[in-house]
Amino acid sequence: MAWKNKTKRIKYILIMLAVIIAIISLVYSHFLVKDLEKEAASKMAIWAEAMHSLNNADENTDLNLVLKILNTNNTIPVIVLNDDGEVELTRNIDFSRLSTADSIENLHNEVNEMRQTDHNIKISYIANEIEADTLANVQYLEILYGNSLVLKRLAIYPYIQITILALFAIIILFVIVSSQRAEQNRVWVGLTKETAHQLGTPISSLIAWMEILRDNYPEDPILPELAKDIDRLNLIVERFSKIGSLPEPQIESVNEVIWHVVNYLKPRSSQNVKFVCYLPKQECHVMMNASLFEWVIENLCKNAIDAMGSKGRIEISVHEEIKRIIIEISDTGKGIAKGQFNSVFEPGYTTKQRGWGLGLSLAKRIVEKYHKGKIFVKSSELGKGTTFRIELRK
Repeated sequence: MAWKNKTKRIKYILIMLAVIIAIISLVYSHFLVKDLEKEAASKMAIWAEAMHSLNNADENTDLNLVLKILNTNNTIPVIVLNDDGEVELTRNIDFSRLSTADSIENLHNEVNEMRQTDHNIKISYIANEIEADTLANVQYLEILYGNSLVLKRLAIYPYIQITILALFAIIILFVIVSSQRAEQNRVWVGLTKETAHQLGTPISSLIAWMEILRDNYPEDPILPELAKDIDRLNLIVERFSKIGSLPEPQIESVNEVIWHVVNYLKPRSSQNVKFVCYLPKQECHVMMNASLFEWVIENLCKNAIDAMGSKGRIEISVHEEIKRIIIEISDTGKGIAKGQFNSVFEPGYTTKQRGWGLGLSLAKRIVEKYHKGKIFVKSSELGKGTTFRIELRK
């Protein structure tokens, strides 16, 4: 479980760093955008004053500075409206976005968008110089302006940066998890190979002693049971030796595999444990490695016996669908909390005082990696029991 906890810590650290960077970026960009908006408002105030001077200029007014100010605005979009709301002048408006068939309506949509931002300035001018003192002769222009393209890009830049950071964190986490899983797989393979190797010597010794006993006590009733246990040890060595390699699957009967496991476990379990099998009358055949798959069923049944305290009922049902075979193993044990449905398959997870927590992890590996199937906790209720489900492709 150490690698799992380490991965979680790394994940949390990456998430925290990404959140901190995102907050700093958002705050900094917010203030920067506000400063640029203030600067744009100041520039537009000067631009409006230049517009006011241009509209109220006479023939003696020097307009060089005024025209220079008006022409320096090459970024901020501007629309100038008269008293009747008609467009008098536009500047820096991207007409390529506007439909030629209905450009006037689209231009008024731009006007409405600018009004919603409250970016508007009103200036007055004299419509008729002859009657300059007449109040009714004073008219107004409304100058509307929006955010420049640079300001718009800057406003969305933090979100782009956050997305890039999130992708970067995901890639790093994926690399870390992949490398740790590869390391875990190497540990699994090394452990199983070494276990098979270490068991080989004492099993060979037991076989030799078995032959000596047969020669000296041929009628001893213990010998057949001893032979069965030696065969069982050989089977365990065979199973361990296949972990880490890709065993060749063969067409096997699911019914026979189930019966083989039940017939082995039943005489070796408490008389208070009742095995009930619901198997289809017609044989179900799938591609599998019978030796490894029996290990899966055996592990699930042994866990069920432990969960029931060697007293209860184990039901094994098999039914066939169009594209898959469903195997369900139910017990009347203490159950599993809903939040631990996925945790039970993690290496090291166990509720036993002397357990290693490898049985269900190995079962998941055998079903998913070697048989391309699925295994999961279908349902469980504390104090009432658990149902595991295995799905195999036909």
